[in-house]
Amino acid sequence: MSTAQLAAVSFLARYSGRTHRLYAFQLREWFSWCEGHGLDPLVGVQRAHVELYIRGLGERGLMDSSVVTMMHGVRGFFRFAHIDGLVPADPAVYARLPKVHRDESRTQGLDRLELIRFLQVSQTITVHHGALAFLLGINALRASEAAAVRVEDYAETLRGHRVLRLVGKGNKPATMPVTVPVLRVLEACRGERAEGPLILRPQSGNPIDRRDVYRMVARIAKAAGIPRHISPHSLRHAAITNALDAGVPLRDAQILARHADPRTTEHYDRARGNLDRHGVHFLTAYVAGV
Repeated sequence: MSTAQLAAVSFLARYSGRTHRLYAFQLREWFSWCEGHGLDPLVGVQRAHVELYIRGLGERGLMDSSVVTMMHGVRGFFRFAHIDGLVPADPAVYARLPKVHRDESRTQGLDRLELIRFLQVSQTITVHHGALAFLLGINALRASEAAAVRVEDYAETLRGHRVLRLVGKGNKPATMPVTVPVLRVLEACRGERAEGPLILRPQSGNPIDRRDVYRMVARIAKAAGIPRHISPHSLRHAAITNALDAGVPLRDAQILARHADPRTTEHYDRARGNLDRHGVHFLTAYVAGV
């Protein structure tokens, strides 16, 4: 095993699941580029090499945000190789990346009336569609989190609240209350079962996966007459923005969303407020008599 391969294995061992697969793909792309340019992927690499690779990603047609994402695994690879003493310096740490502006979320969410209609219609399809819709649109779960919910996960009562326990992004455990309307649809979905995956494929009875979540959300959106593409993240976005519209403080909305960084939640706040509270409305009213 070469030094570069050892460094890659050591770095990837820190991750699992989708993150492991993503970083493994990014390192394969880096190793392939180095092979095509006669470079060792680790030893002797300079910052100029890394910046040439970054430029090449852009020339392949990748968006700036995608270029930054593609570099996550490569930058981590060099950072830990340097920490482990495999290279004398990190050539990627000061490599220039495209500047990505993330002042607001670009996800198309649902307004209050659309969210209400989505939740109502979901219950008319199957109990499984209803449970999924409420977990995404009220509890703001991610697609993989909703698919992984088990009957046992919401069986506990804590300080008078029925709670849902789950393992979220980055393997972080989370506990959130289950309100009465949500509990009602979850119990309808559970039926007489005492354990096992909560949401099942209506026809086969097998547990759903992320792809099923996307398909079920699309079916509900079509039945609800929502004329644009709606994804599971649209429902999560709707849960957060509607919570903010309902007057939930930003800190509490961050807890609902389980964002590690409050600035991430602020993106949702700016996205919902940019049009409704934009200064152009006040200026137009001010000069309306001109």
